[in-house]
Amino acid sequence: MTATVVAPTTRPAHRSPQVLRWLGAHTASTLGDSVYHLALSWTAVGSGTPAQAGLVMAVSAVPRALLMLGGGVIADRLGPRRVVIASDTVRALVVLGLAATLFLASPGLWALAAVALVFGVVDALFLPAVGALPPRIAERDQLARVQGMRGLSYRLGAVLGGPLGGLAVALGGTAAAFGVAGVLFTLSIPLLSTLRLRSLPAENEARDGTALRDLADGLRYLRGHRVLGPLMIVVLLSDLGFAGPFNVGLALLADQRGWGASGIGWILAGFGTGAGAASLILSVRGRVPRAGAVSGWTMTVGAVCIGALAVTSYLPVAVAVALSVGLLAGLSGALVNALVQTECDPAYLGRVSAVSSLLSLGIAPLGFPLTGAAIGLWGLGPVYAVSAAVCGLAGVYSLLVTAVRRAELPK
Repeated sequence: MTATVVAPTTRPAHRSPQVLRWLGAHTASTLGDSVYHLALSWTAVGSGTPAQAGLVMAVSAVPRALLMLGGGVIADRLGPRRVVIASDTVRALVVLGLAATLFLASPGLWALAAVALVFGVVDALFLPAVGALPPRIAERDQLARVQGMRGLSYRLGAVLGGPLGGLAVALGGTAAAFGVAGVLFTLSIPLLSTLRLRSLPAENEARDGTALRDLADGLRYLRGHRVLGPLMIVVLLSDLGFAGPFNVGLALLADQRGWGASGIGWILAGFGTGAGAASLILSVRGRVPRAGAVSGWTMTVGAVCIGALAVTSYLPVAVAVALSVGLLAGLSGALVNALVQTECDPAYLGRVSAVSSLLSLGIAPLGFPLTGAAIGLWGLGPVYAVSAAVCGLAGVYSLLVTAVRRAELPK
């Protein structure tokens, strides 16, 4: 399917039918993903031991990490819309098939592991393509606003997906929950199919080399780029520092402080509110002056807040600190993503998005076991301090690299 050339427009992203259709598809897919993960974890826990359930939940991480870079090559070769539509189609068919199977029988953990494996492969294709799609539906000066809208869509899916999945399980069991997830994936397909993509410079150049050569070419481009290369280091450091405390350390912190499970919920709600506020600010403003410098400063201040979380004794204060972390991390993350999309040559955007996704979603989670082991050896305080230092290093590094500090979003 060839891209249709669309005349440039100055219409703001939040008023563009193109962007709104994409946003509806993204929200439906994000909701479906949240419902699917809840249904998968609930079914796995009820079908085996906790260790087996954990293994099922971890199965998708391996192909996602191993195939992510190849997914970027495919997105650049075939076009991101094709890849996103194919990904949601496969997810819809697989999940609806699992729902039908659960209605008729109890297939066991092997079926759940197979579905998780398929999702890992699909995610390796989906994530780079999603990152490469916004510049094809919006003008460059609207990409920051699009990133804010994407953040709001993600937060909406995370907030509503859990209760929706829980309601489906309560009313019709896990089969019904998987069915709801499959329907949500299906809803995204017609919305994506009606998008009219902008033709980008150099996008349609013929590629005579192999996929491996395309990948090597993309990595060389990224390594030699004065802004994108350092930004990938920033992405890696910030996610390495942030992921452990909020995915592993938070439960232990709540347990030690006596806040209980409700305390974790309140802290996560505070973080989500802050991150949602950051996305809303970017959606409304559309552009932040001196984006590179602002991103570096928000990372640096956010690192201080992460460290403060470990020494907070009162739950209301911890919620306020988590809100600050969400606001600062959400703003810096959205700005970095917008800078990646505006700085990158469109011909390489899929591969660059793949590297960024691999660093944040593939490599950073590998630190979870190390975080847990470090907390067991040294306690929460030192581990949170190290994590804050790593996040702070990301911010300071982005401020020290002149090209990143001076990077601007287009007007």
